[in-house]
Amino acid sequence: MQRILKERDRLLRRAVQAAGLTGSATTLACLLVPGGVDDDARMACVLLVTFLAAGQYLLGTTGALRWAVLTVLCGEAIILIVGFTSHPGAPLNLIEESVIGIVSTAPMCAVAPVLLTSPRRLLFLASCFVLTVTSVAVVTVDAPDRAVLLTLTVSMWLAFSLACWWIAQSVPRVMHRIAAIGRAHRAERHASELEAQRRQDARLLHDTVLATLTLLAHSGVGVSPVALQKQAGDDARLLRQLRLGGLPTPRRSGAYSLEPATVLTLGDTLDTVRQRFERLGLTVNWHGSGQVQVHSNVLDSFLLALSECLENVRRHSGVDHADVTITDDDTTVRAMVTDTGVGFDLGGVGTERLGVAESVVARLRDVGGNARLFSSPGAGTTVVLEVPK
Repeated sequence: MQRILKERDRLLRRAVQAAGLTGSATTLACLLVPGGVDDDARMACVLLVTFLAAGQYLLGTTGALRWAVLTVLCGEAIILIVGFTSHPGAPLNLIEESVIGIVSTAPMCAVAPVLLTSPRRLLFLASCFVLTVTSVAVVTVDAPDRAVLLTLTVSMWLAFSLACWWIAQSVPRVMHRIAAIGRAHRAERHASELEAQRRQDARLLHDTVLATLTLLAHSGVGVSPVALQKQAGDDARLLRQLRLGGLPTPRRSGAYSLEPATVLTLGDTLDTVRQRFERLGLTVNWHGSGQVQVHSNVLDSFLLALSECLENVRRHSGVDHADVTITDDDTTVRAMVTDTGVGFDLGGVGTERLGVAESVVARLRDVGGNARLFSSPGAGTTVVLEVPK
């Protein structure tokens, strides 16, 4: 929502610059027409137009209220100078009426876009409108086109303010609809990916585990015990890789490429964990070392404990991202899992809750490792995992 409001304000500020600077340039062109405005009044008005344009540019850049005040004051000063000092005793000529009409519309009503975002600014906008109309009415008492100037001033202020108000109301609605379309697209893509994954899993089980179970159900008729034992071992390694988040690649029916089961590289297996949780909607930012050689049984427990921590972040933290920092020294590999979610009271976790106690702490202790947990309500959660090399 904050980003939408920023985009809306940026669009409105650009409208200020476009309308205001165009009106200031037109006013300057009218002032420079020979014989149109008294020479002394022309010099003062040209200086004021310079300040007017500067105020509009800064207002369009920053949106600060002080530049709106400067713009309105400069415009009022130009109207009063042209109306009261040019050709005393004579009615306003066409150039003078043009200057008053242009200044009271485009340059001054250009402040409207940035004054529509809060009640206090709306009150200031109404005051500027009343002040401008009053000034035009006062200086054009004897002007033959007084009604035209007043009508033009009122209609331009109302039309420009209503147009900017419509833009200010429409931008958030459009952005919300675009975001809704994006969410629907992501949901549809996620559903398609889940369906594809389900079909792939079904084929995988059919080609491997179910085939082995069928042989066992028929007492291995026609297959030697050695071949049956090897096939069951391959299936066990395949299931282990799946449990760690891997995606086996089929070479042929019933045969899949597997990781070695002795010493594994941490970086390769961390990538499978990252991909797994990205598919589940959790963005994991990895930091630190990723190429550490760890024995397979230690790595198994380490990655399963790490996955359990990330699963807890996904389910309970209320955020969609987490940070994992991997470090190591001569004897130990460490992972620090951090999230900025809702956190929880460590003392309030009942003994019947075995997720962290068994899946993380006990699992690491079985391989000589350790786990430490830090959390408090509203301050996120940090888990430090340690296993020996």
